[in-house]
Amino acid sequence: MRKNTSQRADTVFVGGKVFTGTGPAPVDAAVAIGGGRILAVADEDAVRALADADTEVVDLAGGLLLAGFQDAHVHPVVAGVQMLGCDLSGQHSLDGYLAVVAEYARQHPGAAWIRGGGWSMDVFPGGTPTRAMLDRVVPDRPVMLTNRDGHGAWANTLAFRLAGVDRDTPDPADGRIEREPDGTPAGTLQEGAVELVARHVPLATPEEAYAGLLAAQEHLLSLGVTAWQDAMIGAFPGNPDNFGVYVRAAREESLRVRVVGALWWDRERGLEQIPELEERRRTGRVGRFNATSVKIMQDGIAENFTAGLLEPYLDGCGCATANSGLSFVDPELLTEAVSRLDRSGFQIHFHALGDRAVREALDALDAARAANGANDNRHHLAHLQIVHPDDIGRFASLGAAANIQALWAAHEPQMDELTIPFLGPERAALQYPFGDLRRAGARLVAGSDWSVSSPNPLWGIHVAVNRVVPDGVPGEEPGKPFFPEQALTLAEALTAYTAGSAWANHLDDVTGTVEPGKYADLVVLDRDPFAHPSEEIGRTRVTRTYIEGVPVFTATH
Repeated sequence: MRKNTSQRADTVFVGGKVFTGTGPAPVDAAVAIGGGRILAVADEDAVRALADADTEVVDLAGGLLLAGFQDAHVHPVVAGVQMLGCDLSGQHSLDGYLAVVAEYARQHPGAAWIRGGGWSMDVFPGGTPTRAMLDRVVPDRPVMLTNRDGHGAWANTLAFRLAGVDRDTPDPADGRIEREPDGTPAGTLQEGAVELVARHVPLATPEEAYAGLLAAQEHLLSLGVTAWQDAMIGAFPGNPDNFGVYVRAAREESLRVRVVGALWWDRERGLEQIPELEERRRTGRVGRFNATSVKIMQDGIAENFTAGLLEPYLDGCGCATANSGLSFVDPELLTEAVSRLDRSGFQIHFHALGDRAVREALDALDAARAANGANDNRHHLAHLQIVHPDDIGRFASLGAAANIQALWAAHEPQMDELTIPFLGPERAALQYPFGDLRRAGARLVAGSDWSVSSPNPLWGIHVAVNRVVPDGVPGEEPGKPFFPEQALTLAEALTAYTAGSAWANHLDDVTGTVEPGKYADLVVLDRDPFAHPSEEIGRTRVTRTYIEGVPVFTATH
């Protein structure tokens, strides 16, 4: 173990273990930090030799010290605005949702629209709530509420009326209006159809969006997240352009974490937007914010049958339908766009959930490599719900990282009721193949997709290891393991959420592991999860979070 004796330690950590991220298990060591950097990872006597009377001594009390978590796919501005608005994420029933909406409307009598989100599809038959449900509590003002995954919205009758959406309104090419038997909108909008109503909803103001970012940052710091990649920088249905929010926060130094921004690829446009993205990248390198990635959403989600599949979805009787989901970007255009973006030095961050979308993204990266040669852009594919076995090995060969949202890899109502029956047993078994990807040499990085699901890294890590949900997830109970052969070890899961995501964020030279010389971006856990049964990982709590040696969160109980 090494040390840097050129500085006095500001803080030393003793009395626990250290997961350095450079090996498969924690080590018995103490750590000294000073000047914002890690000075030493060594035995306690050597570390204490760097301390003086002014050095803070932190007793880990048998806990674990590790590098700060990095969320490689998250939406903090959206999540923060939702937290401060009509937030349904704490409920998991129709009555609970309606009570929140009614109370929010009561407390905001001057709001022209009731806007918010966080509802879960599995609460409703077929995953589709109705306008009549909302009409019961708010009949006199328009209401639009996005669901927790952001791929759909629930609106009341007045919202449809004000938006001019009726039985004669056609479905857009990239979405669907759920309808009553006579064609009248039933209350739920899927994918691109959300914009039919969202374009009439007042957006969050710049001040509301800024407040949302800061609220989200505090929440993420309390969970040990010290860096992230915002997976959607730009204007998109129902949300303001968050680019300026990050630039402001970075300039004012209220952005305490390091953030990579993934600039939104407008799927309604083509290659002509690349110069605009390049200009955004140029002006979006401010302080701790770097807009150096481009987000391409290639498909939708399985629960509303818009994830792009190689074979059609099944119907309720198990028969093949005519629907195999969507490819939001035509594969030919995708190939050309990816090659151009890669040549320009952008990282590409794909939303690729279905097996066809995954293959289309990998094919585009293959073409880019053939055209441009290998480079260090560090492209990654997020979600990866279904990956065809023929494509598992391509991640390593193309140098593309697998960006996993592990919390989803479990039996829960949305999976068991709205997904598996419409995939069939053979295809369902291909879901979230983390173990296969690792065994094939893929680099794993990890994220939460908050506000779609909880941003708690330790819950995601719990599922990655156990393939069951931990105690405490709203509306879900641990069940039988979900294809446990795809489980990761605790060390692999922790590494994905630290060194892996640091690599994706081009921060691995300064963060992601506990090594001398790196930034003291650190997290203290209340226990060493390696020393406890894996079923208890989800009970682990963050007690302290540091960025460059400065404490930014300390638990009060």
